[in-house]
Amino acid sequence: MSETVNRKTHIRLTSHPGSGKKVRFPLHWGADTPEERGPIVGTVTEAADRNAIGTHGGSYSLYRALAVTSGALNPIKRPDLTNTSPTHDIGPFPSWKDPQKIVSLDPWGHVSTQAFAGLIAEGIDIRPTIAVTQAHLVLNELKDAVREGRLEADGKIVKQSGDVAVTKAALEPVWYLPGLAERFGVEETRLRRVLFEQTGGMFPELVTRPDLLAFLPPIGSITVYIFGDPAALAKPEIRLTCRVHDECNGSDVFGSDICTCRPYLIHGIEECIKEAQNGGVGLIVYNRKEGRALGEVTKFLVYNARKRQEGGDTASEYFERTECVAGVQDARFQELMPDTLHWLGITKIDRFVSMSNMKYDAVTRSGIEIRERISIPDDLIPADAQVEMEAKKAAGYYSEEGAADDLSAVKGRNLND
Repeated sequence: MSETVNRKTHIRLTSHPGSGKKVRFPLHWGADTPEERGPIVGTVTEAADRNAIGTHGGSYSLYRALAVTSGALNPIKRPDLTNTSPTHDIGPFPSWKDPQKIVSLDPWGHVSTQAFAGLIAEGIDIRPTIAVTQAHLVLNELKDAVREGRLEADGKIVKQSGDVAVTKAALEPVWYLPGLAERFGVEETRLRRVLFEQTGGMFPELVTRPDLLAFLPPIGSITVYIFGDPAALAKPEIRLTCRVHDECNGSDVFGSDICTCRPYLIHGIEECIKEAQNGGVGLIVYNRKEGRALGEVTKFLVYNARKRQEGGDTASEYFERTECVAGVQDARFQELMPDTLHWLGITKIDRFVSMSNMKYDAVTRSGIEIRERISIPDDLIPADAQVEMEAKKAAGYYSEEGAADDLSAVKGRNLND
């Protein structure tokens, strides 16, 4: 009897309310308009309306749950999106209508409030997954660059105070599972099953609802910083300088000298500013992929292992120590990274401020031309980061020519465990 009860309870837990019924808002990825494509509905209050697995806000959804639990947030509260529309128009671009070009974000995510105003007025809980705003960057290094004459205070992009005007956008991930599986060269059913297993069964709809095509994963978001006119990004006749930067909290925020992350980021920002001041446009894409997407705890464990090994911290053992702790050297797999560039309509990058072959290959393989690669100047490399640079050079992480095919190493990898 108890076995029967347990089995029925399990079925209830892993079944979606409304399972077996037609999805109210089906998705047609790559459609010409947001209305034809359909809205992304990740509501947790109206189960019958949902057409996405997971919920908005990624990892922050757990903090929202705590707010509800403590009574600080009404669980049926809907956001008032008045006056939240983008400060700049972005798109649409041809890449938005190609279901293979963008599979990890919703290209219509910033216009959902306008595109689906009628449905929202009816009470459908549709929320933006992208926001576009204006801001200023205030960084001591940029103020130093103005004072030392490396940057000019033009009053438009760089203010007399050294503050820098930018347009920035925040993008939450929206994974279109059929396209994601195709990008990685695996069966969609296998992708769903491994995602289900490796998240400890957190998202049962991955395996019980093959009719739900979108997944809102609980991972970090993406931020883009645009220097100059955002509309210029999609114009191949206008020069573009771009850096794609993966998060390194210890260096980016707290100035750790064991890696080149913050120095390279600041260098990229300076190059983007100069490009914009010369009539072009600059772009920084900042991805939340801490510690090569292995996390900061793993990163610090590796630091300890590197420093304490016999013979000290050496380039020859650099990646081996990471693999010993994490089981893999790098989990970023840059194959989804170009989606942000395609969202912005980019078809060509004149100056790519990166030494990474994996990034270069992923961008060019997606159909975007890169005309020049910009290395970090030697004088910006901290003394303690020389081990990192030597290890990456020896491992073929970067080169002048460009790179080995990272996709061949990605396809099927980590989906067999």
